[in-house]
Amino acid sequence: MQADDLSFRDRAEAGRQLVPRLMAFADQNPVVLALPRGGVPVAFEVARALQAPLDLIFVRKIGAPGHAEFGLGAVVDGAHPQVVLNEEALGHVKVPPGYIEDETERQLKEIERRREHYLAGRRPVDVEGRVAIVVDDGIATGSTVRAALKGLSRARPARLVLAVPVAPQDTLARLASEADEVICLMTPEEFYAVGEYYDDFRQTSDREVTTLLDEARRWNREDVP
Repeated sequence: MQADDLSFRDRAEAGRQLVPRLMAFADQNPVVLALPRGGVPVAFEVARALQAPLDLIFVRKIGAPGHAEFGLGAVVDGAHPQVVLNEEALGHVKVPPGYIEDETERQLKEIERRREHYLAGRRPVDVEGRVAIVVDDGIATGSTVRAALKGLSRARPARLVLAVPVAPQDTLARLASEADEVICLMTPEEFYAVGEYYDDFRQTSDREVTTLLDEARRWNREDVP
């Protein structure tokens, strides 16, 4: 939808506006996966409307030796964590034997620490054979979302859906091949930053994340340890 002159009041409202576009999946055993932290309030509204499990999906970059910001790939959380490597980037860097394996293990430990912090040890929801709906509060470059989608696709969901309130059209075009369906409410012609399309884009706190995840357990019993 072209909507340069519109904005969302806050993340919760953005989630509620996504709901009508996703209700067709309500009877297809969906699971809603939020990218923390900002994607959680959006995803909460979707999960509540669909009465679907709400889980987090953590993505951690695998940086180059001595240059952590240069991504060689990513580790994607889930019932079956996946490693997504950037073969082009690997061709430009000399990687010592065992480095990728060691760095993957280190990032998996960090993912586990964060999952424990937010979810108190509750195990990830398995997406195999289910409709997996990935939700964030918006997309700019799409690198983190791309890694999440690639990783999730290897977990064999029945259908992989990306749902976001706002993103630039060129980014969505690049992500289209990574999901079975991409749903976006606003695609501004001149995109500056996700926060420009929210009246209230204050940082989502850890407390808000844990509160919403606990609230979601009222209709979801799949994440009990």
